[in-house]
Amino acid sequence: MDTRLQQLTQWVRQFPGLAQAEPQPVSGDASFRRYFRVHRDGTGLIVMDAPPAHEDCRPFVAIARHWRDQGVAVPAIEAEDLVEGFLLLEDFGDTQLLARLDSDNADGHYRQALNELLRIQSLPADPAYPLPPYDTALLNREMHLFPDWLLEQQLGLTLGNSEHALLDTVFAFLRESALAQPQVTVHRDYHSRNLLVREHTAVPGVIDFQDAVRGPITYDLVSLLKDCYVRWPEQQVWQWAEQYRVLSADAGLHHADADTFRQWFELMGMQRHLKAAGIFARLAIRDGKTSFLGDVPRTVQYLVEASGRQAALRHFHDWLLEVVMPAIDQRLLPLLAENPTP
Repeated sequence: MDTRLQQLTQWVRQFPGLAQAEPQPVSGDASFRRYFRVHRDGTGLIVMDAPPAHEDCRPFVAIARHWRDQGVAVPAIEAEDLVEGFLLLEDFGDTQLLARLDSDNADGHYRQALNELLRIQSLPADPAYPLPPYDTALLNREMHLFPDWLLEQQLGLTLGNSEHALLDTVFAFLRESALAQPQVTVHRDYHSRNLLVREHTAVPGVIDFQDAVRGPITYDLVSLLKDCYVRWPEQQVWQWAEQYRVLSADAGLHHADADTFRQWFELMGMQRHLKAAGIFARLAIRDGKTSFLGDVPRTVQYLVEASGRQAALRHFHDWLLEVVMPAIDQRLLPLLAENPTP
C-alpha cells in the first residue's frame, strides 16, 4: 500500500475543485521526488511528492517564487505543505525538449533555450534565499563521483596510487578553471529533459531547478549544448556557444574573448561529465534506475574528446582510451545489450 500516495490524495482534495481528484502518475526523476497530475475544471495541475526524509522543498519554493517574479518560465506554486513535502504546481505538460528536437528545428529551440538561460544568469540575488556557492568542496565532491561510482563500483576497476594522483591533478586543473570564471546564477541541470515544450509559446518551461547555486558562467551552457542525453555536431555546438558568449557579454556578464570562453566551456564540460557519469552509475547501483547507464558511453566520450584537445591533460586522455573505454566496452555495453533502454 502506497501510504504516501494516500496522504497526498487526501491533501490535494482539500482544495476547491479537487475534492474528487485521483492523482495519476506523471513521472519520477533522478531523485526521490515523484509527480502526479490532477485536474480542476479540465485544467491539469501537478502534485509534487518530495518525502521530507530525503528531500527539502524549501529551496524549490524559494527559487521558484523569485525566478517567476523575475520573468523566468518556471511553474507557479498553487499550494504547499513544506512539512509533509507536498506541492501543487502549474502544469507545463509532459513534452520534454528532448522529444521534439531534430536537426531541422534544433537551432530555433536552442535559441529560445539560450535566451531563457540568459534571463536566469542575469537574475538579481534573492536576499530571502541567497544561493549557495559552487565552491571547491562541491566541485570536488561532484568529480569524485566518477571514480567512486562509475570506475570502481560499476566497472570494477581497481585504482592504484598513480591513478588517484592522476585524477587529483585533473580535478585540480578543472576546479581552478571553474572558480576563475565569472559567477552567475546556475540552474545546475539545464538540459533537454528539464526544458518543456509548451503550447501557445516558444519559451521553454524550466523545471528541476531546486539545486541552483552561484557558480561558473559556462556550467549551464555546457549542460545544454553538450547534453548527456543528445549529441550535436561539434561545429554546431561551437556556433551556439559563441552565440551565447556574445549575448552574455552584451548583457555585461563577462568580458571574455572567444578563445578564453571556449576554454572555460571545454573544461567546465569535463567537470560536468565526470559528475554526470558518476551519478548515472550511482542511480543504477544505489537506486535501481538502470536506464541511466545507457547515457554513460556518450558522457564519457565527451571526456575523451575534450581531454584530447588539452595538452595539460594528455596523460588523462591516454588513460581514458587505454583503461576506461575498454572497461566500458567489456563490462557495460554487454549489460546494455541485454537490458536495452525502453
